[in-house]
Amino acid sequence: MFHPWRALRTLTHVVVVWARPHPTAPAATDGATVIWLDPRMTQAERRCALTHELVHLEHGHRGCQPPAVEHAVRAAAARQLITLEQLADALPWSMSLDELADELWVTPLVLTDRLAGLTRTEREHLAALATEHSA
Repeated sequence: MFHPWRALRTLTHVVVVWARPHPTAPAATDGATVIWLDPRMTQAERRCALTHELVHLEHGHRGCQPPAVEHAVRAAAARQLITLEQLADALPWSMSLDELADELWVTPLVLTDRLAGLTRTEREHLAALATEHSA
């Protein structure tokens, strides 16, 4: 399991400011040394938002990004937060997207991003596992 707080610890030049950065954004980064996180977020929301902002930092993104970049960042963060193995373990017994997201310690949006970003090979692997479980 990816632990964004451990990753953050290695970035000694980065500080977290516990304040909502914008009325429509619960998290943001300056792309260099600061990450803002809304203190009202749940633990899973903080985990997801921090990972998202760490991806922006990794790429040096400053300011608002175009939709294509945001899409790529969301996909990368979702992939970091949810491994194929974790998804394969939880999918067979989960009864809803919310339940699956809760088990994986992510938001439903991040789970949706991960599912949308599955490669063909990953989809085939999950389908094969589903066939095994139903047999």
